[in-house]
Amino acid sequence: MEKSIFKAYDIRGLYPAEINEETAYAIGRALVVHTKARKVVVGWDMRVSSPGISEKLIQGITDQGGNVIKIGLATTPMAYFASWKLEGVEAGVIVTASHNPAEYNGMKFCLRNAIPIGEGSGMEEIRDLALGSLPLEKGELERDSKNENNSQIPLSPPLKKGEIIEDESIKQTYYDYIAGFYKGGKKRKVVIDFANGMGILDKPIFEKISSEIESVYMYDELDGNFPNHEANPLKTETLEALQKRVAEEQADLGIAYDGDADRVGFVDEKGEIIPMDFMIAILAKEVLKKYPGGLVLMDLRSSNAVKEVIEEAGGRVNRCRVGHSLIKKQMREEGAIFAGELSGHYFFEGNSKAEMTTLAVLCFLNLLNETGKTASELVKDLKKYFHSGEINSEVADKEAVFQKLKEKYAAGQLDERDGVRIDFPDWWFNVRASNTEPKMRLNLEAKTQELMEEKKNELLNIIRK
Repeated sequence: MEKSIFKAYDIRGLYPAEINEETAYAIGRALVVHTKARKVVVGWDMRVSSPGISEKLIQGITDQGGNVIKIGLATTPMAYFASWKLEGVEAGVIVTASHNPAEYNGMKFCLRNAIPIGEGSGMEEIRDLALGSLPLEKGELERDSKNENNSQIPLSPPLKKGEIIEDESIKQTYYDYIAGFYKGGKKRKVVIDFANGMGILDKPIFEKISSEIESVYMYDELDGNFPNHEANPLKTETLEALQKRVAEEQADLGIAYDGDADRVGFVDEKGEIIPMDFMIAILAKEVLKKYPGGLVLMDLRSSNAVKEVIEEAGGRVNRCRVGHSLIKKQMREEGAIFAGELSGHYFFEGNSKAEMTTLAVLCFLNLLNETGKTASELVKDLKKYFHSGEINSEVADKEAVFQKLKEKYAAGQLDERDGVRIDFPDWWFNVRASNTEPKMRLNLEAKTQELMEEKKNELLNIIRK
């Protein structure tokens, strides 16, 4: 088993070289050892390797004495929802590699109530248990010195093997719950690009309110090979077909799910992409109607305009680190009622502070109906500044770069919550090390296009030198 598959937010790797049935079994046992969960909800995505990985994961959980509720094919938000709605569930796992290409697979974990397991909240312990790096009691895991693959095997069975219950009824509860947030109004036409991913399972929500929403579906057959385009709305090239279709259909809105449906991208009625950080402000305005004066978290790469709009709507704003498990942890610590990330994750109090992408869609539609404005008109107020977009650079010595940046821009306001963010009156930048790739990522914003370009080039010369 490769240590590198354990990321800051989840487990992810190439199948079968890095993650496979054998590693899944060890991880299942390690999860139960660490969490001591007696009941675990398990779902999986449509990747070809997911059923086999799920089967061995479940075997590992039950061999360690944990009971499993199998909810079958599921989106990641469904799994989080199940973790706080199903009685007695103490942990949850969704087998998925999110937006990664077909040759990848992985897992996302949570405790009861969608409390995240990630960096600093259990991922390291599960990793070390699965790798055999921690001392374990009899009946748990032990490295087999005769095993050429250096994998783990059960030393002896637990006193009682766990049971498996197959129950997909939570899905209907999930559909009814989300549909209940839609307030109705003018009938809207929405083009939905599922990218052959798990968002297809949310079709029943749109069909439940079909008298109010006319849905036009794109790529709505489950296919783990992603034959039409990568299921990653953060990459603007994946939205081209959606942009064209929105224009052809004269639709009010276009939406695009990622592979496991925990992220979503938006296209306005003109076919223009809505920046994902702008959606933090737009959705927060709707959420704040239920939680006036509430605290909203925005990831520190987001435009200053996002903060300004949320504050104008009566909300309070704090910055947060990048990464879904880290954001959910901070939401709980600080009592936030909503959070958003530049990559299209939107976290709701209404899903136990976890992602619920189709709720994000319905909140946006509610706001269109309540204001009578178009999507492009709602976005217009946020187009105040000039943003570089995220720029990646391969860097050998990341710490040396951070030090140079802090020295050169010492006159600015420093925030080291995630990498280095430094603010000046007319511009700001953030440089952070990727948690998933050997790269540094630059985001920069300025009050003028000229200043943005000048500072972007200046920073890249430092980062890439």
